[in-house]
Amino acid sequence: MKRKLLSLTALLTLVTVIVTACGGNAPASNSTAATTTGQAQTGGQLIVAVQEDPRVLNPVYAGDRVTLTINQSLFSHLYTYHNGEKKFVLAESLTPSADNLTYTLKLRKGLTWHDSKPITADDVVFTMESVLDEKQHSSDRANYVFNGKPLQVKKVDELTVEFKLPQASAAFEGVLAGFIPIPKHVFEGEADLEKSKKNEKPIGSGPFKFKEYRAGEYVTLERFDNYFAGKPKLDTVTYRIAKDPNAANMALQNGELQMRKIDAVDHNKLNSTNRFNMVTYPEGRLNYLAFNLNVDVMKKKEVRQAIAYALDRKELITATYLSEEFAKPAASIFTPDTMYHTSEVETYEHNVDRAKELLAQAGANNLKLRLAYVNTNKAHETQALYVQQKLGEIGITVELMALDSGAFGNMSLDMNNTAYDLSFGGYIMGHEPDSYKSLYLSDAAYNYSHYKNAEFDALWNKAAIEMDTAKRGELYKQIQQTVANEMTIYPIAYDNAIIAVDKKFGGLQEAGPKPVVMFEDLSKVFIQQ
Repeated sequence: MKRKLLSLTALLTLVTVIVTACGGNAPASNSTAATTTGQAQTGGQLIVAVQEDPRVLNPVYAGDRVTLTINQSLFSHLYTYHNGEKKFVLAESLTPSADNLTYTLKLRKGLTWHDSKPITADDVVFTMESVLDEKQHSSDRANYVFNGKPLQVKKVDELTVEFKLPQASAAFEGVLAGFIPIPKHVFEGEADLEKSKKNEKPIGSGPFKFKEYRAGEYVTLERFDNYFAGKPKLDTVTYRIAKDPNAANMALQNGELQMRKIDAVDHNKLNSTNRFNMVTYPEGRLNYLAFNLNVDVMKKKEVRQAIAYALDRKELITATYLSEEFAKPAASIFTPDTMYHTSEVETYEHNVDRAKELLAQAGANNLKLRLAYVNTNKAHETQALYVQQKLGEIGITVELMALDSGAFGNMSLDMNNTAYDLSFGGYIMGHEPDSYKSLYLSDAAYNYSHYKNAEFDALWNKAAIEMDTAKRGELYKQIQQTVANEMTIYPIAYDNAIIAVDKKFGGLQEAGPKPVVMFEDLSKVFIQQ
């Protein structure tokens, strides 16, 4: 989970990103999860808090945190990655040819959709062709286009699919981990998959199947008894929409909610009740400040750099996350779990005098800037007040625009947006660096800074297909350095996920903490006797 996952703010969450190919479980050494203390009870319900309604329950279009979280239980991937290791799910193997131009995927035998129809190669081919169909406007299409040429996909037999690449790509296996098939027999013939009425009662392949959705209230899934990896222990999982974080915390404490991703500032208070297991792990998430280059004053690099010098990451982290226990200072646009991440970029250490010099060079006097963020995001609310104060010290007046998530998301996705100058966002893109290009290419839908540079685009496209690891690493280092030098995105922090779970639930370690979606497999969670 791109502020696609993108973004926890804009789409409420760009996880890439972006889960999914978001990298898999957090390493056990960096995660705290409660051990099971009682025997597993069959049945019961789990109520999980989510911050808003899902966008559309179709994995071809899922990019926000809420939809990805629900889809994690509703649909299954072909395979995922855990600490760089491939873990097969619906697929049982993926085999490259000697020249790395053809990949042969084999599905497990006996798989079924929630309506009992078999999952076959036809479903994989149909889904990939839908993603590649420009009329279906899937943001994932760019992942399967190499130097302007899309891959080809064909059915070999009922359980075998071939992917033919126009040229070898080091990124392909990584990005395919984010691919989730949808049922051909349900969607075939639909002119617009995103707007199809079939999405209102989705047919999935995961451990839980769709039961009911009441907009603004909840989505309920029920156990899928024929799930290939074993019958889930819970009867139902309900994702309750809880937009107000303070009200959600109260609902946690009185038992109306039983699982929620919480803010660092709420950790100590909730932990002191001794009612919750606090599952904490590095989420591979970047929290950032974006500069909107659609606005004339933001096109001046000196202004963007001046703002960066005016801020202090360590102060921001202390104000927002209490301490570095819950977040680490960020220098790169890549998170530390991403291949070829480097911290060897310009970091813009706090320097008020340098900030004022750059503003003078740009001829930018008495600036008034608008800073947008989601009004229910506590971290961004704190950061907004901090930015307002620090920019005031260099003569910039900042107007705070606290927006509801829908309004903010709509503005962010407007390619011609000039409604604000600065915005907060966050994303989780995972292990494969090619996933990030959906946030940074000139024409990318999730390029919230609107930075356009043909040479920069060429670096991304070259890095995606470079098979020499040393050369590929150097290309991604140039990409990270370019963003830092141009200062189109100001990286703030790599923050941890903190999941509060009612202590009556066991199986959390087996369920596996996972970026964006909280846990990888809720079929392993149970009520303890």
